Amino acid sequence: MNLEKLYEIFQKYCQQRGFELNKDKEYVFELLRGLIKNEERYGYRSCPCRLASGSREKDSDIICPCIYSTEDIKEYGRCYCGLFVSKDFNEGKIKFEIIPERRKKLTQEGG
Repeated sequence: MNLEKLYEIFQKYCQQRGFELNKDKEYVFELLRGLIKNEERYGYRSCPCRLASGSREKDSDIICPCIYSTEDIKEYGRCYCGLFVSKDFNEGKIKFEIIPERRKKLTQEGG
């Protein structure tokens, strides 16, 4: 998958969900490169801001868009990595805050 195609897919996803892609297009493309790299590496687009295990089943919660993104956007105006944001965030009406990791830590045994 190429960057432009993935960008289009996520644009449509955002329109359906009522949020936007981050207005910093250079940053967005950096994240998309990470998603594409993870898809090549693992066979799925795991969040580039989190450590993937390599197991689709164990990482199902962090396949982009991750299951935490909707709550993060509601609470902080953006998802954990900042790919998906609210309109207010893009307009500078919501200040940038560190989002606490919602994902439970994997055990040393792998989950």
